Amino acid sequence: MQSYLSPAQHADLYDAENAWTAAEDFFLAFANEQPASRVLDLGCGTGRLTVALAGAGHTVTGVDPHLGSLDAARAKPGADAVRWIDGTSAALPEDASFDAVIMSSHVAQAIADERDWADTLRDVRAALVPGGRLVFDSRDPQARAWERWTPANTRSHLTLPDGTALQLWIDAAEREQGLVRITEHRFLADGKREFEDALLAFRSEPALRRDLADAGFTVVQVFGGWAGQPVGEGDGELIVIAHA
Repeated sequence: MQSYLSPAQHADLYDAENAWTAAEDFFLAFANEQPASRVLDLGCGTGRLTVALAGAGHTVTGVDPHLGSLDAARAKPGADAVRWIDGTSAALPEDASFDAVIMSSHVAQAIADERDWADTLRDVRAALVPGGRLVFDSRDPQARAWERWTPANTRSHLTLPDGTALQLWIDAAEREQGLVRITEHRFLADGKREFEDALLAFRSEPALRRDLADAGFTVVQVFGGWAGQPVGEGDGELIVIAHA
């Protein structure tokens, strides 16, 4: 569906809906365990975490396939310290070399196609130095978060920096086992209405461990929450740390 919002407004909407949380604290602390390292932020979005990583003294590359998001990222204070790449993991230079790769904001779930997911893990493995670290988050399907993504639970009102006012809500449905389609509905103050669909993959912990092993990774830890809780406790997450 054609959106009434510009790419810049979409980026502003993303930032309005996604504030800094304990998740970003976790990823930043993960990177800081190895000071002054070379970090890839894969699926960097509008670059909030990416710029913070650079500000913490790391050499950072941010990669995202959405030009509007990258434009917003490049406009953030401190963005000049980051190398920005338009595309997916396939766009990484052949000589790319990183000490750590971060995939935050459940970007792993947005790579819903299993072949694309396998390719992404292989690309990341090839770009990491021996012993390099990968961390990402994926919602635990056992928590069935999508059942709580209803209009009643997700309705909100936002005003973008340019004054555009929106009412938003989400609904979701399990399309088949492991795949959930979510729809964000937007009602603009001038009466225009639009929606945006997305497909998310809810992979189990055993499936993620298998996929990582197939790509040449060793899983070191899997947490269920941002305070390091075991899987099945905490925040309904699968926070995966693996080494190349």
